Amino acid sequence: MAEHPVLDAVANKVVQKYQTSSCQQLMLKKAENAPPSAGEQKAMEMLRTDPQMRHEFVAIVADQVVDKLIECGMIP
Repeated sequence: MAEHPVLDAVANKVVQKYQTSSCQQLMLKKAENAPPSAGEQKAMEMLRTDPQMRHEFVAIVADQVVDKLIECGMIP
Protein backbone atom coordinates (compact mmCIF):
# COMPACT_ATOMS: atom_id res chain seq x y z
CA MET A 1 0.00 0.00 0.00
CA ALA A 2 3.02 2.30 0.12
CA GLU A 3 2.19 3.06 -3.49
CA HIS A 4 -0.65 5.35 -2.37
CA PRO A 5 0.31 7.18 0.85
CA VAL A 6 -2.71 9.50 0.61
CA LEU A 7 -5.01 6.51 0.27
CA ASP A 8 -3.42 4.88 3.30
CA ALA A 9 -3.83 8.06 5.35
CA VAL A 10 -7.49 8.48 4.40
CA ALA A 11 -8.28 4.81 5.03
CA ASN A 12 -6.53 4.87 8.40
CA LYS A 13 -8.47 8.01 9.37
CA VAL A 14 -11.76 6.32 8.50
CA VAL A 15 -10.85 3.15 10.40
CA GLN A 16 -9.76 5.17 13.43
CA LYS A 17 -13.03 7.15 13.37
CA TYR A 18 -15.08 3.97 13.51
CA GLN A 19 -12.85 2.26 16.09
CA THR A 20 -12.90 5.19 18.49
CA SER A 21 -16.47 6.46 18.05
CA SER A 22 -19.39 5.24 20.09
CA CYS A 23 -22.55 4.14 18.33
CA GLN A 24 -24.26 7.28 19.57
CA GLN A 25 -21.51 9.49 18.13
CA LEU A 26 -21.76 7.76 14.75
CA MET A 27 -25.55 8.14 14.69
CA LEU A 28 -25.33 11.82 15.61
CA LYS A 29 -22.74 12.43 12.90
CA LYS A 30 -24.93 10.70 10.34
CA ALA A 31 -27.94 12.78 11.44
CA GLU A 32 -25.98 16.03 11.07
CA ASN A 33 -25.65 15.43 7.33
CA ALA A 34 -22.90 18.09 7.21
CA PRO A 35 -21.23 18.73 3.86
CA PRO A 36 -17.84 17.07 3.45
CA SER A 37 -14.69 19.12 3.98
CA ALA A 38 -12.51 20.09 1.03
CA GLY A 39 -10.10 17.28 1.90
CA GLU A 40 -12.93 14.76 2.12
CA GLN A 41 -14.27 15.94 -1.24
CA LYS A 42 -10.84 15.52 -2.83
CA ALA A 43 -10.46 12.02 -1.39
CA MET A 44 -13.94 11.02 -2.61
CA GLU A 45 -13.15 12.30 -6.09
CA MET A 46 -9.95 10.23 -6.16
CA LEU A 47 -11.92 7.14 -5.13
CA ARG A 48 -14.64 7.81 -7.70
CA THR A 49 -12.24 8.19 -10.59
CA ASP A 50 -9.70 5.45 -9.80
CA PRO A 51 -11.25 1.96 -9.54
CA GLN A 52 -8.00 0.35 -8.34
CA MET A 53 -7.58 2.93 -5.58
CA ARG A 54 -11.24 2.48 -4.61
CA HIS A 55 -10.73 -1.30 -4.39
CA GLU A 56 -7.66 -0.83 -2.15
CA PHE A 57 -9.57 1.61 0.09
CA VAL A 58 -12.48 -0.80 0.51
CA ALA A 59 -10.07 -3.65 1.25
CA ILE A 60 -8.55 -1.61 4.10
CA VAL A 61 -11.71 -0.26 5.73
CA ALA A 62 -14.58 -2.60 4.91
CA ASP A 63 -14.26 -5.15 7.71
CA GLN A 64 -13.93 -2.64 10.53
CA VAL A 65 -16.56 -0.20 9.29
CA VAL A 66 -19.18 -2.82 8.49
CA ASP A 67 -18.53 -4.59 11.79
CA LYS A 68 -19.11 -1.34 13.71
CA LEU A 69 -22.25 -0.51 11.73
CA ILE A 70 -23.69 -3.94 12.49
CA GLU A 71 -22.71 -3.61 16.15
CA CYS A 72 -24.49 -0.25 16.30
CA GLY A 73 -27.61 -1.51 14.53
CA MET A 74 -27.03 0.87 11.63
CA ILE A 75 -27.23 -1.98 9.11
CA PRO A 76 -30.53 -3.84 9.40
